[in-house]
Amino acid sequence: MGQRMGIDVTAERVIPLPCERVAAYAMDWCHDAEWTQGIRTAELTRQAEAGGFGVGAEVTRTAYFLGKRIDYVLRVAAYEPLRLLDMASVAGPMPMHVTYTFAPHPGGGTLARIRVRGDASGLYGLAAPLMGRKVRSSLVKDLRDLERRLSTPQD
Repeated sequence: MGQRMGIDVTAERVIPLPCERVAAYAMDWCHDAEWTQGIRTAELTRQAEAGGFGVGAEVTRTAYFLGKRIDYVLRVAAYEPLRLLDMASVAGPMPMHVTYTFAPHPGGGTLARIRVRGDASGLYGLAAPLMGRKVRSSLVKDLRDLERRLSTPQD
């Protein structure tokens, strides 16, 4: 019986901007393709029970990872506006959880953190160590791009 390989990667960055601004932008699925590595499109394909975005809502993303197109659906499992967004995949190539957290940083600005956990079994299991490094690199770039996007005046 093959061992199940897991990925559990976290990246964080202090962004020198108010927590409300960083979290509001990053937690809005409409902006996913603007700052998240590899994501080409994101679409709200199921609303929360109360309507709009919240627990139970589903976002369908099309991304490119290691040169392959990946379509996956993330369902919101926990949502605390401006603080926490936890999403679990309900369709896609492998089970995964993506958690975004935002908190005021004691030195000013926002501590932004992204954690990705996944079950890389089967073919993905063989590449788990490589995938873990690639995911970590992507998360570091995501947070850098998030800061750059919010620090640059938009048209």
